[in-house]
Amino acid sequence: MRSLLRNKNFYLMLFVDAFFVIAAYYLSYFLRFEGQIPERELDNLKSGLPYILVFKLFTFLMFSLYRGMWRYTGVVDLLNVLKATATSSVGIVLAVLFIYRFQGFPRSVFAIDWVLTFVFIGGIRVFIRMLLSEKGDFHFLLQSPFSPKKVTRAKKRLVILGGGGAGEKMLREIMDNRGLDYEVVCFLDDDPKKRGMKIHGIPILGPLEKVHEMAFRDELDEILIATPTATAKQMRRIIHACEATGLKFRTTPGIGELIDGKVSFKKTREVSFEDLLGRDPVDLDMRSISDYLTDQNVLVTGGAGSIGSELCRKIAGFNPRNLIIFDKTENNLFHIEAEFRDKFPSIRITPILGDLQHLVFLEKLFMAHKPKVIFHAAAFKHVPIVEMNPWEAIFNNVVGTKNIAEASHRFEVERFIMVSTDKAVKPSSVMGATKRVAEMITCCRGASNPSRFISVRFGNVIGSEGSVVHLFKRQIERYGPVTVTHRDITRYFMTIPEACKLILQAGALGAGGEIFVLDMGTPIKIWDMARDIIRLSGYKPDVDIEIKEIGLRPGEKLYEELVTESEEIVQSAHEKIFVLKGQNNISLDWLNQKVEELVNLALNQDAGGIKSKLKEVVPDYEPFDMNNYTSEKSKQ
Repeated sequence: MRSLLRNKNFYLMLFVDAFFVIAAYYLSYFLRFEGQIPERELDNLKSGLPYILVFKLFTFLMFSLYRGMWRYTGVVDLLNVLKATATSSVGIVLAVLFIYRFQGFPRSVFAIDWVLTFVFIGGIRVFIRMLLSEKGDFHFLLQSPFSPKKVTRAKKRLVILGGGGAGEKMLREIMDNRGLDYEVVCFLDDDPKKRGMKIHGIPILGPLEKVHEMAFRDELDEILIATPTATAKQMRRIIHACEATGLKFRTTPGIGELIDGKVSFKKTREVSFEDLLGRDPVDLDMRSISDYLTDQNVLVTGGAGSIGSELCRKIAGFNPRNLIIFDKTENNLFHIEAEFRDKFPSIRITPILGDLQHLVFLEKLFMAHKPKVIFHAAAFKHVPIVEMNPWEAIFNNVVGTKNIAEASHRFEVERFIMVSTDKAVKPSSVMGATKRVAEMITCCRGASNPSRFISVRFGNVIGSEGSVVHLFKRQIERYGPVTVTHRDITRYFMTIPEACKLILQAGALGAGGEIFVLDMGTPIKIWDMARDIIRLSGYKPDVDIEIKEIGLRPGEKLYEELVTESEEIVQSAHEKIFVLKGQNNISLDWLNQKVEELVNLALNQDAGGIKSKLKEVVPDYEPFDMNNYTSEKSKQ
């Protein structure tokens, strides 16, 4: 209340409302007596007006009519005005009835007064909103007719594709925000039922393909795609129609990106390859995830990486007691800690700089922070680099997993979720084989442990560090060529947020010892992906930017698989998560012995020995011959 009294605008609003309350009360008498108010009734009007004025303004104050900003008046505000005016009128009628028994007071005056008060008080607020939305301020009222006219900047003419909720929110924000120099010409929508209808006075016209015709006829400047639930096929059709116009086009975020559910013009962005994936939004069982994350000490290894950092963001939304972000890269850890201090000030964040290879260090960490849920996302993942340095993959991917799993077992964590990859299936690379060994370590721990040890296996994620999308964009910035290893190579793709949501959900589903596989949709040809990204960057494939085939890299396969023949796939309780029931006949002691042998070979940097030993542990691993690859490259 004190802040309201210090606000200069409050007194202006109070004065305006007082004027209209007086005007409404006088007009109610004027209308009731058809312009000829009797002397006696005029005396009643004058004597009762001060009390009615004070009571109505007091009621308006109680209903917070002066805390809203009139420039943003909406339906909620008008409903509040209706409640305030009705309450004040009922109160006045009851007072007159109780004190005077309505003796000498015409009843119809009070009904007319209520209607006029609502019209005046609500109308002035709507008028101010329309005035400020249209003109921006009141300066034009004070301008002399002889003063030079101010040259206003022409607004950009915009068409919105999609006449649904997202499109309506975009239009409303453009109309309300005078800083957005846009004029919405119309909506386009494929739904024939919507055609001919209007949204806030803007018509909905024909199908989306009509945008090409309108671009020239109506002199459009930009296109906004407001179809957050569009499928991949629909998005390709829409983008193709937009590209044909030659105009700049943007899109609202997809449903999966709208964590808070808020659609805003400020969140619109350039159309990216992620939009062409057309992934359906992920439905989560929030209660089951909250049950194992809320008020718990949660440790995320590799927490400063692309997958690990997004996992931390999602976990923070469930209010853990302590979020322990573990990473071996100092710079990345610094940036992720700074981000979380800013975005999640109420969450306790503990950044830990360390290496999973040091078991003693891990044990001290567990004793100090007592984590109960572990997400193990730390791994070397770049196939060609790991292929040329296989010993490092043994230390990081295998020994690191073994150490964190042993510490988790010793300190009786409740859940251990290991982030795996589709490259662990019939691996042709050291990276894939070491991740398969990591899966085996996790499964062995889960088979005979009260703690829940599980693995989650999925394919490539768009936007991760070293992603092929980033590579293509860098090559396009240099005007090509865009390099693809093979014309027929395919990969599974999903977005980082989608992958992380499903990892959290799998953590709630796991009983121990399972490998969960995420639904990756349909594999995508990398050659087609390159062409799409070139087009989205505003160039023509093979005309402006060349696409060049360079041959498979060390350890790379033409296509990836998510399941082997020996693994039985079963639908889980979630439609996008499957469970693998494999034949895991190996013992933990045997596996630990093989890991020790791998470590000895890694210490000697014996690449051939490492691959042979990995073949013993993972029988379906087909090692890549680096010698043949090197000799072939030298011939080229």
